[in-house]
Amino acid sequence: MTATVASHRKPRQHPLTALTGGSRSARTARTAATLALAGAATATGFDGTGQAAPQPTPAQVKNRVDALYQEAEVATQSYNGAKEAADTAREELSRLQDEAARRTGKLNAARTELGAMAASQYRSGGIDPTVRLLLSADPQRYLDGAAVLERTGSHQATAVAGYARRLGSVRQIQRRAEDTAERLADTEAALKKHRVTIVHKLGAAEQLLSRLTAEQRQRMARRGGAGEGRADRGTGRGDGLLGGVPTGSAAAAAAAQAPDPRAARAVAFAYGALGRPYVWGATGPSAYDCSGLTQAAWRSGGVALPRTTYTQISSGPRIDRSQLAPGDLVFFYSGISHVGLYVGDGKMIHAPHPGAPVRIAPIDQMPFAAATRPA
Repeated sequence: MTATVASHRKPRQHPLTALTGGSRSARTARTAATLALAGAATATGFDGTGQAAPQPTPAQVKNRVDALYQEAEVATQSYNGAKEAADTAREELSRLQDEAARRTGKLNAARTELGAMAASQYRSGGIDPTVRLLLSADPQRYLDGAAVLERTGSHQATAVAGYARRLGSVRQIQRRAEDTAERLADTEAALKKHRVTIVHKLGAAEQLLSRLTAEQRQRMARRGGAGEGRADRGTGRGDGLLGGVPTGSAAAAAAAQAPDPRAARAVAFAYGALGRPYVWGATGPSAYDCSGLTQAAWRSGGVALPRTTYTQISSGPRIDRSQLAPGDLVFFYSGISHVGLYVGDGKMIHAPHPGAPVRIAPIDQMPFAAATRPA
Protein backbone atom coordinates (compact mmCIF):
# COMPACT_ATOMS: atom_id res chain seq x y z
CA MET A 1 0.00 0.00 0.00
CA THR A 2 2.79 2.33 0.90
CA ALA A 3 4.65 1.55 -2.31
CA THR A 4 1.54 2.24 -4.40
CA VAL A 5 1.06 5.72 -2.89
CA ALA A 6 4.71 6.55 -3.31
CA SER A 7 4.63 5.58 -7.00
CA HIS A 8 2.03 8.30 -7.70
CA ARG A 9 4.11 11.11 -6.17
CA LYS A 10 6.17 13.43 -8.48
CA PRO A 11 9.85 13.36 -7.80
CA ARG A 12 11.03 16.55 -6.06
CA GLN A 13 13.38 18.71 -8.10
CA HIS A 14 16.43 20.54 -6.90
CA PRO A 15 16.03 24.31 -7.33
CA LEU A 16 18.85 24.46 -9.86
CA THR A 17 17.28 21.63 -11.82
CA ALA A 18 13.98 23.52 -11.84
CA LEU A 19 15.64 26.53 -13.39
CA THR A 20 17.42 24.57 -16.11
CA GLY A 21 14.90 21.86 -16.78
CA GLY A 22 11.43 21.89 -18.30
CA SER A 23 10.21 22.53 -21.80
CA ARG A 24 11.99 24.61 -24.40
CA SER A 25 9.38 27.41 -24.14
CA ALA A 26 9.67 27.51 -20.40
CA ARG A 27 13.47 27.57 -20.64
CA THR A 28 13.26 30.43 -23.19
CA ALA A 29 10.99 32.47 -20.92
CA ARG A 30 13.25 31.89 -17.98
CA THR A 31 16.29 32.92 -20.00
CA ALA A 32 14.60 36.14 -21.09
CA ALA A 33 13.66 36.94 -17.52
CA THR A 34 17.21 36.26 -16.37
CA LEU A 35 18.64 38.54 -19.05
CA ALA A 36 16.15 41.25 -18.13
CA LEU A 37 17.17 41.07 -14.50
CA ALA A 38 20.82 41.15 -15.42
CA GLY A 39 20.23 44.19 -17.63
CA ALA A 40 18.42 45.96 -14.82
CA ALA A 41 21.24 45.20 -12.44
CA THR A 42 23.80 46.50 -14.92
CA ALA A 43 21.85 49.73 -15.49
CA THR A 44 21.37 50.24 -11.78
CA GLY A 45 25.00 49.65 -10.91
CA PHE A 46 26.43 49.29 -7.50
CA ASP A 47 25.28 52.68 -6.24
CA GLY A 48 21.60 51.89 -6.71
CA THR A 49 21.00 54.75 -9.17
CA GLY A 50 19.63 54.71 -12.66
CA GLN A 51 21.56 55.71 -15.70
CA ALA A 52 23.77 58.80 -15.32
CA ALA A 53 21.94 62.11 -15.39
CA PRO A 54 22.49 64.06 -18.60
CA GLN A 55 25.01 66.89 -18.52
CA PRO A 56 23.29 70.27 -18.06
CA THR A 57 23.32 72.54 -21.06
CA PRO A 58 25.35 75.77 -20.96
CA ALA A 59 22.07 77.70 -20.66
CA GLN A 60 21.04 75.63 -17.65
CA VAL A 61 24.47 76.12 -16.09
CA LYS A 62 24.23 79.87 -16.65
CA ASN A 63 20.79 80.06 -15.05
CA ARG A 64 21.91 78.12 -12.00
CA VAL A 65 25.18 80.05 -11.70
CA ASP A 66 23.30 83.35 -11.93
CA ALA A 67 20.96 82.16 -9.16
CA LEU A 68 23.92 81.16 -6.98
CA TYR A 69 25.61 84.50 -7.52
CA GLN A 70 22.40 86.30 -6.58
CA GLU A 71 22.07 84.18 -3.42
CA ALA A 72 25.70 84.94 -2.59
CA GLU A 73 24.97 88.65 -3.11
CA VAL A 74 22.14 88.47 -0.58
CA ALA A 75 24.48 86.84 1.92
CA THR A 76 27.16 89.43 1.09
CA GLN A 77 24.85 92.31 1.94
CA SER A 78 23.94 90.58 5.22
CA TYR A 79 27.66 90.14 5.85
CA ASN A 80 28.32 93.82 5.12
CA GLY A 81 25.56 94.86 7.52
CA ALA A 82 26.87 92.58 10.26
CA LYS A 83 30.41 93.81 9.71
CA GLU A 84 29.30 97.42 9.97
CA ALA A 85 27.45 96.61 13.21
CA ALA A 86 30.47 94.72 14.53
CA ASP A 87 32.81 97.61 13.75
CA THR A 88 30.46 100.01 15.52
CA ALA A 89 30.18 97.73 18.56
CA ARG A 90 33.95 97.26 18.64
CA GLU A 91 34.53 101.02 18.62
CA GLU A 92 31.91 101.53 21.32
CA LEU A 93 33.43 98.80 23.46
CA SER A 94 36.87 100.36 23.17
CA ARG A 95 35.46 103.76 24.14
CA LEU A 96 33.60 102.30 27.12
CA GLN A 97 36.70 100.45 28.28
CA ASP A 98 38.74 103.65 28.10
CA GLU A 99 36.02 105.54 29.98
CA ALA A 100 35.82 102.80 32.62
CA ALA A 101 39.59 102.96 33.10
CA ARG A 102 39.48 106.77 33.43
CA ARG A 103 36.67 106.69 35.96
CA THR A 104 38.30 103.84 37.86
CA GLY A 105 41.42 105.99 38.18
CA LYS A 106 39.37 108.77 39.75
CA LEU A 107 37.64 106.23 41.98
CA ASN A 108 40.97 104.90 43.22
CA ALA A 109 42.18 108.45 43.89
CA ALA A 110 39.05 109.11 45.95
CA ARG A 111 39.56 105.87 47.83
CA THR A 112 43.14 106.82 48.59
CA GLU A 113 41.96 110.16 49.94
CA LEU A 114 39.41 108.46 52.17
CA GLY A 115 42.02 105.99 53.37
CA ALA A 116 44.34 108.82 54.35
CA MET A 117 41.44 110.50 56.15
CA ALA A 118 40.65 107.30 58.06
CA ALA A 119 44.28 106.82 59.04
CA SER A 120 44.49 110.40 60.32
CA GLN A 121 41.36 109.99 62.38
CA TYR A 122 42.56 106.69 63.77
CA ARG A 123 45.80 108.31 64.93
CA SER A 124 43.77 111.06 66.60
CA GLY A 125 41.70 108.59 68.53
CA GLY A 126 38.88 107.34 66.39
CA ILE A 127 37.26 107.04 62.98
CA ASP A 128 34.32 109.15 61.93
CA PRO A 129 31.22 106.94 61.41
CA THR A 130 30.87 108.29 57.89
CA VAL A 131 34.39 107.13 56.98
CA ARG A 132 33.79 103.80 58.69
CA LEU A 133 31.14 103.18 56.04
CA LEU A 134 33.95 103.06 53.48
CA LEU A 135 35.44 100.07 55.21
CA SER A 136 32.26 98.03 54.91
CA ALA A 137 32.47 94.85 52.86
CA ASP A 138 29.10 95.64 51.27
CA PRO A 139 29.55 98.30 48.54
CA GLN A 140 25.79 98.58 48.12
CA ARG A 141 25.71 100.06 51.59
CA TYR A 142 27.74 102.94 50.20
CA LEU A 143 25.13 103.69 47.63
CA ASP A 144 22.20 103.32 50.02
CA GLY A 145 23.77 105.64 52.56
CA ALA A 146 25.39 108.16 50.20
CA ALA A 147 22.50 110.64 50.15
CA VAL A 148 22.19 110.58 53.95
CA LEU A 149 25.91 111.07 54.39
CA GLU A 150 26.03 114.00 52.02
CA ARG A 151 23.24 115.74 53.98
CA THR A 152 25.35 115.67 57.16
CA GLY A 153 27.43 118.45 55.64
CA SER A 154 30.70 117.15 56.98
CA HIS A 155 33.83 116.98 54.85
CA GLN A 156 34.04 113.28 55.43
CA ALA A 157 30.44 112.70 54.41
CA THR A 158 30.94 114.68 51.21
CA ALA A 159 34.04 112.68 50.38
CA VAL A 160 32.30 109.37 50.98
CA ALA A 161 29.28 110.42 48.94
CA GLY A 162 31.56 111.44 46.08
CA TYR A 163 33.26 108.08 46.22
CA ALA A 164 29.87 106.34 46.15
CA ARG A 165 28.84 108.29 43.05
CA ARG A 166 32.06 107.40 41.29
CA LEU A 167 31.62 103.76 42.24
CA GLY A 168 28.11 103.74 40.78
CA SER A 169 29.36 105.47 37.63
CA VAL A 170 32.10 102.90 37.09
CA ARG A 171 29.66 100.07 37.56
CA GLN A 172 27.26 101.60 35.04
CA ILE A 173 30.01 101.91 32.44
CA GLN A 174 31.12 98.35 33.11
CA ARG A 175 27.59 97.04 32.59
CA ARG A 176 27.32 98.90 29.29
CA ALA A 177 30.67 97.50 28.24
CA GLU A 178 29.52 93.96 29.08
CA ASP A 179 26.31 94.42 27.07
CA THR A 180 28.31 95.77 24.13
CA ALA A 181 30.73 92.86 24.33
CA GLU A 182 27.82 90.41 24.18
CA ARG A 183 26.36 92.24 21.19
CA LEU A 184 29.74 92.15 19.48
CA ALA A 185 30.05 88.40 20.08
CA ASP A 186 26.58 87.80 18.57
CA THR A 187 27.40 89.96 15.56
CA GLU A 188 30.70 88.19 14.96
CA ALA A 189 28.85 84.86 15.04
CA ALA A 190 26.50 86.21 12.37
CA LEU A 191 29.50 87.36 10.35
CA LYS A 192 30.91 83.86 10.42
CA LYS A 193 27.59 82.36 9.34
CA HIS A 194 27.23 84.74 6.39
CA ARG A 195 30.85 84.14 5.38
CA VAL A 196 30.26 80.37 5.27
CA THR A 197 27.13 80.88 3.16
CA ILE A 198 28.96 83.10 0.69
CA VAL A 199 31.88 80.72 0.29
CA HIS A 200 29.51 77.79 -0.18
CA LYS A 201 27.44 79.57 -2.87
CA LEU A 202 30.48 80.80 -4.77
CA GLY A 203 32.11 77.38 -4.56
CA ALA A 204 29.00 75.73 -5.97
CA ALA A 205 28.94 78.25 -8.84
CA GLU A 206 32.59 77.63 -9.65
CA GLN A 207 32.01 73.88 -9.63
CA LEU A 208 29.20 74.28 -12.17
CA LEU A 209 31.32 76.52 -14.36
CA SER A 210 34.14 73.99 -14.32
CA ARG A 211 31.90 71.61 -16.29
CA LEU A 212 31.95 73.98 -19.26
CA THR A 213 34.64 74.29 -21.85
CA ALA A 214 36.74 77.44 -22.00
CA GLU A 215 34.85 78.51 -25.12
CA GLN A 216 31.48 78.03 -23.42
CA ARG A 217 32.61 80.06 -20.43
CA GLN A 218 33.82 82.86 -22.67
CA ARG A 219 30.53 82.84 -24.56
CA MET A 220 28.63 82.98 -21.28
CA ALA A 221 30.78 85.86 -20.06
CA ARG A 222 30.13 87.80 -23.28
CA ARG A 223 26.39 87.35 -22.86
CA GLY A 224 26.74 88.70 -19.32
CA GLY A 225 28.48 91.85 -20.52
CA ALA A 226 32.12 90.79 -20.22
CA GLY A 227 34.42 92.91 -22.28
CA GLU A 228 32.70 96.09 -21.12
CA GLY A 229 35.06 96.52 -18.22
CA ARG A 230 37.44 98.69 -20.23
CA ALA A 231 37.06 102.32 -19.31
CA ASP A 232 36.46 104.83 -22.06
CA ARG A 233 39.58 106.93 -21.73
CA GLY A 234 38.45 109.53 -24.22
CA THR A 235 38.79 110.19 -27.92
CA GLY A 236 41.94 112.23 -27.65
CA ARG A 237 40.06 115.31 -28.83
CA GLY A 238 39.31 116.57 -25.34
CA ASP A 239 40.96 119.71 -24.03
CA GLY A 240 40.51 119.33 -20.29
CA LEU A 241 39.37 117.19 -17.38
CA LEU A 242 36.03 116.73 -15.67
CA GLY A 243 36.33 114.95 -12.34
CA GLY A 244 39.63 113.44 -13.48
CA VAL A 245 38.11 112.07 -16.71
CA PRO A 246 39.16 113.45 -20.13
CA THR A 247 36.55 115.71 -21.68
CA GLY A 248 35.12 114.40 -24.91
CA SER A 249 34.85 110.91 -23.45
CA ALA A 250 31.71 108.98 -22.57
CA ALA A 251 32.67 109.34 -18.92
CA ALA A 252 32.84 113.12 -19.14
CA ALA A 253 29.58 113.22 -21.09
CA ALA A 254 27.83 111.20 -18.37
CA ALA A 255 29.31 113.39 -15.64
CA ALA A 256 28.19 116.52 -17.47
CA GLN A 257 24.59 115.24 -17.43
CA ALA A 258 24.62 114.61 -13.67
CA PRO A 259 22.15 116.75 -11.68
CA ASP A 260 24.83 118.29 -9.44
CA PRO A 261 28.62 118.37 -8.97
CA ARG A 262 28.56 115.67 -6.30
CA ALA A 263 26.81 113.23 -8.62
CA ALA A 264 29.25 114.19 -11.40
CA ARG A 265 32.20 113.27 -9.19
CA ALA A 266 30.52 109.97 -8.26
CA VAL A 267 30.08 109.16 -11.96
CA ALA A 268 33.70 110.07 -12.72
CA PHE A 269 34.86 107.84 -9.87
CA ALA A 270 32.80 104.91 -11.12
CA TYR A 271 34.31 105.22 -14.60
CA GLY A 272 37.74 105.27 -13.03
CA ALA A 273 36.96 102.00 -11.22
CA LEU A 274 36.11 100.10 -14.42
CA GLY A 275 38.04 96.86 -14.63
CA ARG A 276 38.65 96.55 -10.88
CA PRO A 277 37.89 93.04 -9.61
CA TYR A 278 34.81 92.07 -7.63
CA VAL A 279 35.58 90.87 -4.10
CA TRP A 280 32.73 90.37 -1.67
CA GLY A 281 32.97 92.68 1.31
CA ALA A 282 35.46 95.00 -0.45
CA THR A 283 35.13 98.79 -0.49
CA GLY A 284 38.18 99.67 -2.59
CA PRO A 285 40.41 100.99 -3.78
CA SER A 286 41.74 97.83 -5.44
CA ALA A 287 38.48 95.82 -5.42
CA TYR A 288 34.78 96.28 -4.71
CA ASP A 289 31.49 94.54 -4.16
CA CYS A 290 28.35 96.21 -5.52
CA SER A 291 27.47 98.42 -2.55
CA GLY A 292 31.14 99.01 -1.77
CA LEU A 293 31.55 100.56 -5.23
CA THR A 294 28.56 102.89 -4.92
CA GLN A 295 29.59 103.88 -1.40
CA ALA A 296 33.13 104.73 -2.57
CA ALA A 297 31.85 106.60 -5.65
CA TRP A 298 29.56 108.86 -3.65
CA ARG A 299 32.19 109.32 -0.94
CA SER A 300 34.36 110.90 -3.63
CA GLY A 301 31.49 113.34 -4.16
CA GLY A 302 31.40 114.22 -0.48
CA VAL A 303 28.36 112.11 0.45
CA ALA A 304 28.58 109.38 3.08
CA LEU A 305 26.37 106.46 2.06
CA PRO A 306 25.62 103.58 4.43
CA ARG A 307 27.26 100.25 3.67
CA THR A 308 24.54 97.93 2.40
CA THR A 309 22.02 97.93 -0.43
CA TYR A 310 19.25 97.68 2.18
CA THR A 311 20.31 100.98 3.73
CA GLN A 312 21.58 102.78 0.63
CA ILE A 313 18.11 102.65 -0.88
CA SER A 314 16.99 105.06 1.87
CA SER A 315 19.86 107.50 1.34
CA GLY A 316 17.76 109.90 -0.73
CA PRO A 317 14.42 110.40 -2.46
CA ARG A 318 13.10 107.67 -4.75
CA ILE A 319 13.41 108.38 -8.45
CA ASP A 320 11.07 107.08 -11.11
CA ARG A 321 12.80 105.01 -13.74
CA SER A 322 11.84 107.52 -16.44
CA GLN A 323 13.58 110.30 -14.47
CA LEU A 324 16.94 108.58 -13.94
CA ALA A 325 20.03 110.78 -14.17
CA PRO A 326 23.75 109.94 -14.00
CA GLY A 327 24.79 109.30 -10.41
CA ASP A 328 21.48 107.82 -9.28
CA LEU A 329 21.59 104.48 -7.48
CA VAL A 330 19.67 101.69 -9.21
CA PHE A 331 18.60 98.63 -7.22
CA PHE A 332 17.66 95.15 -8.37
CA TYR A 333 15.75 92.05 -7.25
CA SER A 334 12.80 92.01 -4.89
CA GLY A 335 15.13 91.73 -1.90
CA ILE A 336 17.14 94.83 -2.93
CA SER A 337 20.31 92.74 -2.98
CA HIS A 338 22.21 94.46 -5.81
CA VAL A 339 23.00 98.07 -6.67
CA GLY A 340 24.67 99.95 -9.49
CA LEU A 341 25.41 103.57 -10.37
CA TYR A 342 23.41 104.91 -13.31
CA VAL A 343 25.48 106.61 -16.04
CA GLY A 344 22.79 107.39 -18.60
CA ASP A 345 21.47 105.83 -21.80
CA GLY A 346 19.88 102.98 -19.84
CA LYS A 347 23.24 101.81 -18.49
CA MET A 348 24.96 101.56 -15.17
CA ILE A 349 28.40 100.84 -13.77
CA HIS A 350 28.35 98.03 -11.22
CA ALA A 351 30.42 95.31 -9.60
CA PRO A 352 28.58 92.15 -10.75
CA HIS A 353 30.06 89.08 -9.04
CA PRO A 354 33.33 87.17 -8.61
CA GLY A 355 35.14 86.75 -11.88
CA ALA A 356 33.35 89.74 -13.41
CA PRO A 357 35.15 93.07 -12.90
CA VAL A 358 33.50 96.44 -12.46
CA ARG A 359 31.82 97.10 -15.78
CA ILE A 360 29.17 98.92 -17.75
CA ALA A 361 25.92 97.02 -18.21
CA PRO A 362 22.31 97.75 -19.21
CA ILE A 363 19.97 98.18 -16.26
CA ASP A 364 17.61 95.74 -18.00
CA GLN A 365 20.13 92.96 -17.37
CA MET A 366 18.56 92.29 -13.96
CA PRO A 367 15.09 92.68 -12.42
CA PHE A 368 14.80 96.41 -11.68
CA ALA A 369 13.45 97.21 -8.20
CA ALA A 370 13.92 100.92 -7.44
CA ALA A 371 16.17 103.95 -7.78
CA THR A 372 17.41 106.59 -5.32
CA ARG A 373 19.17 109.94 -5.71
CA PRO A 374 21.56 110.34 -2.74
CA ALA A 375 21.21 113.58 -0.85
